[in-house]
Amino acid sequence: MSEKMLLFNRWEAEGVEVSDLGLKNVIDVAPAVIPHTFGRHEHSKFAKSRVNIVERLANSIMHFGKKHAKNTGRMAGKKQRAISIVKASFDIIHLKTGKNPLQVLVKAVESVSPNEDTTRISYGGVVYHLSVDLSPQRRVDLALRFIAEAVREAAFSSQKAVEEVLADELIAASQSDSASPAIKKKTEQERMALASR
Repeated sequence: MSEKMLLFNRWEAEGVEVSDLGLKNVIDVAPAVIPHTFGRHEHSKFAKSRVNIVERLANSIMHFGKKHAKNTGRMAGKKQRAISIVKASFDIIHLKTGKNPLQVLVKAVESVSPNEDTTRISYGGVVYHLSVDLSPQRRVDLALRFIAEAVREAAFSSQKAVEEVLADELIAASQSDSASPAIKKKTEQERMALASR
């Protein structure tokens, strides 16, 4: 009898459910010990929806350096460091909530993913904003970006370790806590979209 494949040899992916039907096909929670695909998905269209959600979170966190620079500084390209941050934050989440951290992450991504955005329309030399619905893949991309940016802002020049900040952010986002910076960003984006309908 073969053993189950556990994430970081600790967390089971089998019981994890994606409750948002729109995101079911783009949030991948397939079992993996170390979530690292070595960029195999990079040259295929829409292939990132088949990349484990934990790896995608680590990829978002990898852009972690100067306060306003996206891909510079001490974390640029350090995938192993990003994965170890996620691993440590999962331990903290389990200690604080007693739940499977993978389920907490999925719930956080569902809560933070916005439904609407605005696009610029130029018509007769006049530029105005128009509200548009978002595709499921874009919703997950934005959710991960909002979480990573919230962690970056909170951990920058702070006493707290980045692992603790990430754990707190994921717990708050999974509970749709309005104090969470990621939830605030989502609400702000949807409010702007509603105003430009």
